[in-house]
Amino acid sequence: MGKPVLYLFLGYPGAGKTTVAQLIAKHTGAVHIWADLERHKLFDQPTHDEAESRQLYDKLNQTTAQLLSQGKSVVFDTNFNRFDDRELLRGIAAKHGAESKLVWLTTPTDVAKERAVHANVVRNGYEFKMSAEQFSKIASHLEPPREDEKVIKISGIKIDSNEVMQLLSK
Repeated sequence: MGKPVLYLFLGYPGAGKTTVAQLIAKHTGAVHIWADLERHKLFDQPTHDEAESRQLYDKLNQTTAQLLSQGKSVVFDTNFNRFDDRELLRGIAAKHGAESKLVWLTTPTDVAKERAVHANVVRNGYEFKMSAEQFSKIASHLEPPREDEKVIKISGIKIDSNEVMQLLSK
């Protein structure tokens, strides 16, 4: 059995991160941790405020560490748009002998915004809505990968399962 892998995502809301995360989990057997769903499980009426987000991500980071320590790969499906957040999770992966892979969904801003803001998506019984203001706030925090960050770029315009798996295997 190879070392576990932690898959991290970078991209705007609506970029296609969850679609790619589901493909990776399906094809690799990795545990899919979807932050949006977990937020709705923890909070009846999510506010997305700082305290709520801190509580959510503390819990999800602990879950990720536990899974990696058990030798399980993890698809951590959320925006790791800040370098410091990516570094924190890479540190957790390294501590548990796991490899980390950063997947960047390079979907154009206007396409991602149209998907995120204009769609009321129901998944697993929860409705996900985003305002233009929420989109802009999240999008403004996107820090592109630094030169020393190894990144797998995937276009979210038309996601192809075979292409995704081929890019991940490099």
